[in-house]
Amino acid sequence: MKKILSALLLSAIGAATLPASAAEIVVIVSKQNPATRMFSEQASQFFLGKSNLFTPVDQADGSAIRNEFYHKVADKDAAQVKALWSKLVFTGKATPPKEYANSAEVKKAVAADPKAIGYIDKSAVDDTVKVILTLP
Repeated sequence: MKKILSALLLSAIGAATLPASAAEIVVIVSKQNPATRMFSEQASQFFLGKSNLFTPVDQADGSAIRNEFYHKVADKDAAQVKALWSKLVFTGKATPPKEYANSAEVKKAVAADPKAIGYIDKSAVDDTVKVILTLP
């Protein structure tokens, strides 16, 4: 009985230390887009207004997937990203990405525009879009 309790306690502790977000994020483009793969650094260029080769499509402000995405590709939090875009918009250098409420809407917008690039939960991927980057 003591061994069973110890095992249960250890598994409960182990589960408590798992990250809250276990979802995998993928960067997607339209099936018509010729891109086949991309590095995180390249993706950050599009989503931070440093390149206009692709049209970025963003998740909703304040969403967990958005916060995790910017942390992984640019090592920036929501406030840093917002400040960067405020400066770019104020100086007229760029227009911020259009925001969509969830992965399904982002996927639909990206599928419809060959120049668009977005990010969604890997579980939302289907044959309407192409994955060019999987974030660890």
